[in-house]
Amino acid sequence: MTKKYDFLIIGGGVAGLSFALKVARTEKYKIALCCKTTLDEANTTKAQGGIASVTNLAVDDFEKHIHDTMVAGDWLSDPMAVEQVVRNAPRGIEELVNWGVNFDKQNDGSFDLHREGGHSEFRILHHADDTGAEIQRGLIQAVRNNPYIEVLENHFAVEVITQHHLGVHVTRRTPDIKCYGAYILNPDTQKIDTYLSRITLMATGGTGAVYATTTNPEIATGDGIAMVYRAKGLVKDMEFVQFHPTSLYNPKETHPAYLITEAMRGYGGILRLPNGEEFMQKYDPRLSLAPRDIVARAIDNEMKIHAIDHVCLDVTHKDPEETKHHFPNIYAKCLSIGIDITKEYIPVAPCAHYMCGGIKVNLDGQSTIQRLYAVGECACTGLHGGNRLASNSLIEAVVYADAAAKHSLSVIEEYDFNEQIPEWNDEGTLSNEERVLIDQDIKEVGQVMSTYVGIVRSDLRLRRAWERLDLLYEETEDLFRRVKATKDICELRNMINVGYLITRQALERKESRGLHYSIDYPKKDGEAPKEVW
Repeated sequence: MTKKYDFLIIGGGVAGLSFALKVARTEKYKIALCCKTTLDEANTTKAQGGIASVTNLAVDDFEKHIHDTMVAGDWLSDPMAVEQVVRNAPRGIEELVNWGVNFDKQNDGSFDLHREGGHSEFRILHHADDTGAEIQRGLIQAVRNNPYIEVLENHFAVEVITQHHLGVHVTRRTPDIKCYGAYILNPDTQKIDTYLSRITLMATGGTGAVYATTTNPEIATGDGIAMVYRAKGLVKDMEFVQFHPTSLYNPKETHPAYLITEAMRGYGGILRLPNGEEFMQKYDPRLSLAPRDIVARAIDNEMKIHAIDHVCLDVTHKDPEETKHHFPNIYAKCLSIGIDITKEYIPVAPCAHYMCGGIKVNLDGQSTIQRLYAVGECACTGLHGGNRLASNSLIEAVVYADAAAKHSLSVIEEYDFNEQIPEWNDEGTLSNEERVLIDQDIKEVGQVMSTYVGIVRSDLRLRRAWERLDLLYEETEDLFRRVKATKDICELRNMINVGYLITRQALERKESRGLHYSIDYPKKDGEAPKEVW
């Protein structure tokens, strides 16, 4: 079956939802918003800490936020991208509020601002400790109330459509690659339909699920990045995987591991060994408020030194009622596994959290493939550089959704539907034996990435990962060609593609920079790798 939409949006987090609302304002275009599960399961929902924006001009200003972002990014951030996000952030916050999102306020009506690691001022807007869930709630309600947006839940995008599907030999050096839509798996028929579009937006979120433990939900398999890479779009900075230093250590929960927000360290939480000994003074003068990459490596090192599987975060010295007020969900979660955080240490360990790289885009959110935009965690805007400053991601998605909406609306009338696109060939079957193999391969990808491409890397570990991923790639591609395409095998393909990209770009960076730390190249003296061709 072939369907036509002026705008095809793949992904239903803050990036996809806010873009949809912006292009819908014209009240003249047909818009489809596809997400692979339900709207409330996006990565956005899991964001606890908050959203960064300069709002208190009495003590804060844009230059401070810009400087903090550049420092956290290890001076690899694109200054133009940083300027664009920081200076447009207040307007983005205003739009979220207008869409029905609530942020906590002081008695005088001003925003109740938190401070997080790497920030020089209190500038983190929040809603208790479930800010992402509140943003998602407000945007979902606004989207569902908009008659110009058709929401398609449980629809899985398999491939973006380019000239390749018309028989043209497309390489990364092919000029003027164009996106004509996407092939999407229908949950009711289990067939792959052809979605033709004039503009396609990729907003598929992150890649955390390629690791054995992550704060992301299990749906974060890097689908958009993998699809665009296979379509010969450029992908950049994939080696910069942010490991959140403090996920709740609970072996029963790995996808997602429960996040202990950075705001808790901003609140006064102290990192300790299980015996109560502090250790951050050995690594950074900012102690527990050092940027995430430093804290994550410090914890990783202490765990290896002492042969332990976690460290602890201590807020027992804080007022119990204040702690419960600021972090009600964390308090309840820890209590559910027998830990009263007002009296006991919180066991924490680093795990995969955020992808700073992704689909290379310009200031308008355009990828290197025409008619294809990317916004949110799947995009590499240049904002984060070598390391994302805490709470910059949600505001990046809002600002770039605005830029992409404005640009796409200015050019959409130049494009038409390509009626020559063939339907997907969905021949083949999938046996139970093959399903077992897919499940095993998914686990193996996570084990390979966590063991060899984690917080601390080496050429030896990376080459081992490369060899194992290459074997998995060959086996999976052979299987994909023989069987009927399903969500499981498509996710496995995407995970292998993403793992390969992270590993390859990590091997290419001959220095330690930002989130990428190699014991073979501990200094910042190498030349940065280029985009993956």
